[in-house]
Amino acid sequence: MPVALIESLDHEGRGVAHCDGKAIFIEGALPRERVEYSSYRKRPSYEQATLSKVLKASSQRTTPKCQYFGVCGGCSMQHVEATAQVAAKQRVLEDALWHLARLKPEALLPAIHGPAWGYRDRSRIGVRLVPKKGGVLVGFHEKRSSFIADMGSCEILPPHISALLLPLRPLVTGLSAPDRMPQVEIAVGEGKTVLVFRNLLPLTEQDEARMLAFGAEHAVSMWIQPGGPDTVRPLDQGEEACLYYTLPEFDVRMRFRPNDFTQVNVHINRLLMRRAMQLLAPQPDERIADLFCGLGNFSLPIARSGARVVGVEGSAALVARAAENAQLNGLGERCEFQVANLFEATPESLATLGHLDKLLIDPPREGAIAVVKALGEDSPSRIVYVSCNPATLARDAAVLVHEKGYRLTRAGIANMFPQTSHVESIALFERDGF
Repeated sequence: MPVALIESLDHEGRGVAHCDGKAIFIEGALPRERVEYSSYRKRPSYEQATLSKVLKASSQRTTPKCQYFGVCGGCSMQHVEATAQVAAKQRVLEDALWHLARLKPEALLPAIHGPAWGYRDRSRIGVRLVPKKGGVLVGFHEKRSSFIADMGSCEILPPHISALLLPLRPLVTGLSAPDRMPQVEIAVGEGKTVLVFRNLLPLTEQDEARMLAFGAEHAVSMWIQPGGPDTVRPLDQGEEACLYYTLPEFDVRMRFRPNDFTQVNVHINRLLMRRAMQLLAPQPDERIADLFCGLGNFSLPIARSGARVVGVEGSAALVARAAENAQLNGLGERCEFQVANLFEATPESLATLGHLDKLLIDPPREGAIAVVKALGEDSPSRIVYVSCNPATLARDAAVLVHEKGYRLTRAGIANMFPQTSHVESIALFERDGF
């Protein structure tokens, strides 16, 4: 069996080695380890492999807490000590900025981190009828597979959600069409948890009664989604249609529906909000845009500072929710929200927003390349960019610095997804002369 000396971790948390001029990406291996590996995909310039045996272990290696680690595809870094995970993600960000944009931030921000377990308040779990395994399986997909992992718990889910994985099996098995319910979406708010069942066939009265009884027994709200996102509704028609989370530091309470986009980690979201406001430094006399604003997660704390905010988002439903949240928090007069496709932003469309003193951008994984290219001479003096993809952040940073005259003054990571290779980051861009 081939042996390799691991040099580094890649952006997916795999150990990287080089053998005979070829890069080898080894799942489960850590820097400075000597390992045996088995390749499952071979290409002319690289191979992908799994760890077979550790010959010399890293001091950063730890025993995974979850008994399903290595089978379930939900986590890839449980074998890495928690502080080492944070350091590795910081290096991923720095490497992306340098190799893709030839940029180094003037200063690195201290990493934002919090609870390593039981943090995931939003998740989507698969449901599959597997007669060979005795019935219905409920959980995440197996690594590199469409199969559902046979798991009875999950260490990154809140404990009360992890405890439902086994009871959900007989619930779904007893429904009229257990093979036509492929997933359950979980949304945890403050004081309330919702389970949204994707039902491909209508439920019978007996199905609904069974599900409502399950919800009452386990203190969760039972919802269904018979069609597209607009069809999500509670089984109990008299139930309140929204959950909420709070940002106590900014005296903000955010209402959301179970299928709205929200951050999965409420602890890190609060710390990220503090960091973003420190970098943005909104002032009462300023006008600030929040692009990709969602339901107002950043908009409302900006408005609470006294600044005026214009939030832009592609989803009309989220824009309506953002406006509602602004009104409920007494911030309606300081906020305006617009629906626009920011992936097609142009200098003309940005100009319709009016003069902006500062800008916050929080795009999806695709980044905000159209927005940064559309910035003109009157562009804001300060941009705070929150990113869930270091590669697209680096690409957009290259435009901001090399073409638009900004400096990358601060950058750092927020460990939004502990035990995984996902890298959330935040960066500050500033223009001189203001």
